[in-house]
Amino acid sequence: MVPVHVTALALDGVLTFDLGCAVQAFSRGPGRDGAPAGFTMSTCGLRPGPVRTPDGFDLHVSDGLEALASADVVVIPGVHPVGGPVPDDVVVAIQAAHARGAIVMSICVGAFVLAQTGLLDGRPATTHWHWCEDLAARHPDVDVRPDVLYVDDGDILTSAGLAAGLDLCLHLVRREAGAAAATRLASWNVVAPHREGGQAQFIAPPPRPDPDGLPGSGIGPTLAWAHDHLHEPLTLAQLAREACMSERTFSRRFRAEVGVSPKQWLLAQRVGRARELLETTDLPVEVVAERAGFASAPALRLHLRRHAATTPTAYRTTFRDRAVEPRADWFSAVR
Repeated sequence: MVPVHVTALALDGVLTFDLGCAVQAFSRGPGRDGAPAGFTMSTCGLRPGPVRTPDGFDLHVSDGLEALASADVVVIPGVHPVGGPVPDDVVVAIQAAHARGAIVMSICVGAFVLAQTGLLDGRPATTHWHWCEDLAARHPDVDVRPDVLYVDDGDILTSAGLAAGLDLCLHLVRREAGAAAATRLASWNVVAPHREGGQAQFIAPPPRPDPDGLPGSGIGPTLAWAHDHLHEPLTLAQLAREACMSERTFSRRFRAEVGVSPKQWLLAQRVGRARELLETTDLPVEVVAERAGFASAPALRLHLRRHAATTPTAYRTTFRDRAVEPRADWFSAVR
């Protein structure tokens, strides 16, 4: 099976954290050998040679823009200063890659580069929360969404700031290779296995002490506990009790720290657990539903269709034999 080839575009001023998100997802797979799982990756610049960064060191790339002509995925990291003019040759190369069917995705303020190609016009997109208003003002034809982690618009994807770039890369791996592959990669990178794109990218922390008189406390341990007990019929009261909070305080804290309600989060985690079980086991759908915490197989079918537009049987058929080896035919399916 031919690997999916990812090419990152490192322009002068490239933010190396953004570039590193792509490297960690597409060039640093689980295992000590560092081999990527079903991907190859290269980095190019405007031309071969040194690339200036604002991070205290420079890079050296071996390829110029011609590398974009053979990419399945083009990744555009952020550039400093933000919003500076993009060379015409770069605009033409990105447009040409997209026109022949490449997926194009920006990380953080890389959306400003992508917007100058015109490919975001009429599309939903996001960037770092601090720069969303500026992106909307500079590019009024772009549907800027400031309150999400990332936007998947099929052949064009954009992420919010910094670590949300890794969320988007993991999302692409999940979309192309399945939940199990994305979970292994997330574990290797020591990050949460999956964050929905619609989660808030930035919420101010709650005041401390709490208005209800309770001491401030993060809900991370409760999330971990809930993830280990997805097979149980968890209630808001149970979660609040585990967090040593009232239900009202817990609900407010949960939305502030996670960006969605406890019910929405639990549902997303259960769908994710079901997808992994469908990919990696031969358990009957009824048992998968039970272990993922759904009341019945029909409930699992309903929510899997809503989340992944497929049925348990079809999902298993697509991914069961690819839990280790990602799909290389996904690109032809979305073009």
